[in-house]
Amino acid sequence: MPSRADGFLRQFTALIGGPLGRRSDPGRVDPGFFSVERVIILMTTLGALLMLLAKNPCRVNGWGGGNPYNYACYSDWVPLFGARGFADNPWAPFSATAEFEYPVLMSTVASAVASIVPESVANRSLLYFDMNLVLVAILWMITVVCTVRMTGRRPWDAAMVAIAPGIILAGSINWDMWAVALLAAGMLAFARKHTVWAGVLIGLGAAMKIYPFFILGAILVLAIRTGRLRTFWVTGGTAAATWVLVNLPYALAFPKSFMHFFNFSSERGAGLSSFWHAWNVVAAKNPGLPIFEADQISRYGLVLFFLCCVGVALLGLCAERTPRLGSMAFLIIASFVMVNKVYSPQFIVWLIPLFVLALPRWREFVIWMLVEIAHFYGLWNYLAASSAEDPHKAFPEVGYVVLVFAHMLMLGYLMYLVARSILDPRRDPIRAVGQVDPLAGQFAGRPDQFTLRPWLPGTKKQYETAGGKQ
Repeated sequence: MPSRADGFLRQFTALIGGPLGRRSDPGRVDPGFFSVERVIILMTTLGALLMLLAKNPCRVNGWGGGNPYNYACYSDWVPLFGARGFADNPWAPFSATAEFEYPVLMSTVASAVASIVPESVANRSLLYFDMNLVLVAILWMITVVCTVRMTGRRPWDAAMVAIAPGIILAGSINWDMWAVALLAAGMLAFARKHTVWAGVLIGLGAAMKIYPFFILGAILVLAIRTGRLRTFWVTGGTAAATWVLVNLPYALAFPKSFMHFFNFSSERGAGLSSFWHAWNVVAAKNPGLPIFEADQISRYGLVLFFLCCVGVALLGLCAERTPRLGSMAFLIIASFVMVNKVYSPQFIVWLIPLFVLALPRWREFVIWMLVEIAHFYGLWNYLAASSAEDPHKAFPEVGYVVLVFAHMLMLGYLMYLVARSILDPRRDPIRAVGQVDPLAGQFAGRPDQFTLRPWLPGTKKQYETAGGKQ
């Protein structure tokens, strides 16, 4: 059922023609210039301008001292430009002695942008930031367009991505939007049954950030249920081959530099937005509580993520109706974010497009974003407090801990709602308007070939009555 927020959005969009009806055909209806896609692109443009405005205090006052924390305008781009040698050699990550802590394709992007920064510019690091921000805005638009085309009869759901405060605040911290856009394009290709292209785009996304690979777990569950394992092997095999083709030349040319990313990831401490870091802050003040070291967190996080994946797979195979790809993808990637050692503030940009595809409800989205805004500013105030000279200006540690746990609990609640919509399709906003899975691709319309429901208590008789297939 539509929420009150959905009704508000309908009234707002009535000014520009209103939302598409159930029997509308976006391919044949001519809405003039203000089509859904163009309006949402304009909304994304506004979001990008707000992103620039959020970072403007640092653009004006510089990224030195406590400015990035006091004004909550931190970005990795500026300090890395000087600290990792881009100012002297744009292709610094590509050498035998390089120590750049990012994957190969992300290193390529960082270097490519640095290579077109003129040496004659006085403040080259500022120009480097601006150029990266423009690219992020373009990637944001690509993500939004892909989302519009994956939402079927609910194109206005993509407005959540277009105006998401989480992207406005965190999208310009790092290069994560490259992986977000590549995954969105890969999911759109999969939805349109271009499985090879889907694999290529997913593989490229994983060469930016590892998390796009995890969508293959959702595809595997649907492949098992529908008996179309070939679709999984084509998509997954192409994704793996793409990742290898991108990484292998660098690994062979500079093996030590290639391994630096993996070594750094295993040795680094917990991310500031993670449960693990907040726990260690509490444990440091309470001697009776254990403090987790980096290697312990890596090990525990891997085990917990494996258990989460098993749980999501069981959920998908036990559900009465084949789950939607968007719902499964959100649960898997949200699980990774929840238990992973490294939870950085910008990881919110991974989750927002997937949430829109899994559970597009404005009320829950608005509440989630409010919690994330509080967490975002609380985190930077906590970092500012660590170097504050005036103790009266210090942000209390308990405030930081509460906000971290709050944003983790909120994400957990969203995961619960998505899991509930899988078990009870009547609670699924996509299926509530009479749609099948718009992302199903090769799985669309395929009956179940295998589920675990015959082994569930109370379902065996129902399964046999249905003739062994549901």
